[in-house]
Amino acid sequence: MSFLQSYTHLVDFSQKSLLLSACAIAFNPTAWNIVARKEYRTRFLTKFFGSGQAACYFLAISIFSLGLVRDFLYERALRAQPSHQLLEGTIPTFAGYALLACGNILVISSTWQLGITGTFLGDYCGILMDDIVTGFPFNITNAPMYYGSTMSFLGTALLYGKPAGILITAEVLLVYLIAIQYENPFTAGIYAKREQERAKAGGKKVEEKKEL
Repeated sequence: MSFLQSYTHLVDFSQKSLLLSACAIAFNPTAWNIVARKEYRTRFLTKFFGSGQAACYFLAISIFSLGLVRDFLYERALRAQPSHQLLEGTIPTFAGYALLACGNILVISSTWQLGITGTFLGDYCGILMDDIVTGFPFNITNAPMYYGSTMSFLGTALLYGKPAGILITAEVLLVYLIAIQYENPFTAGIYAKREQERAKAGGKKVEEKKEL
């Protein structure tokens, strides 16, 4: 008996919907990181749309739309998967709703704190925030949207009672952890560059005053 066959009572790997869901989950953060980095280096979206603000809103619409497609494929995949009795009943159901509630709180509150441009890669489009956001939920985690989304995936898996949902949630977490490793240093570099430019500008002003 092969590895896949031994787990078909938990996860049906023969379902194409499972593969589509897994591909969409991996594709989304990969795609927006590639596009955002190209925008930062070449400003191709800013040039096309006429401003960094418009480029950022294009990214926001694109990322949000891709997220809706991803969630649709995930739900469709779960419906085609076998359920398990350990994931059915009152406790898993309440746990599922609790995870969904907490996950949405993290996502919504972080969006509220950052705004549209802060949430959807505005700093890659030249729209930088004045200060680092340290209030809730950023006082809990530096990636509340990613962890909140992961909690929502797990909550949905429990509500459906599907082991496949737990497996997909593990992929979601892995993909986001990898994305964080690439995004955080790059974003930090953007703001470090701004501070260097500010320091140089301040130094020039001091020299000009001395000359006067």
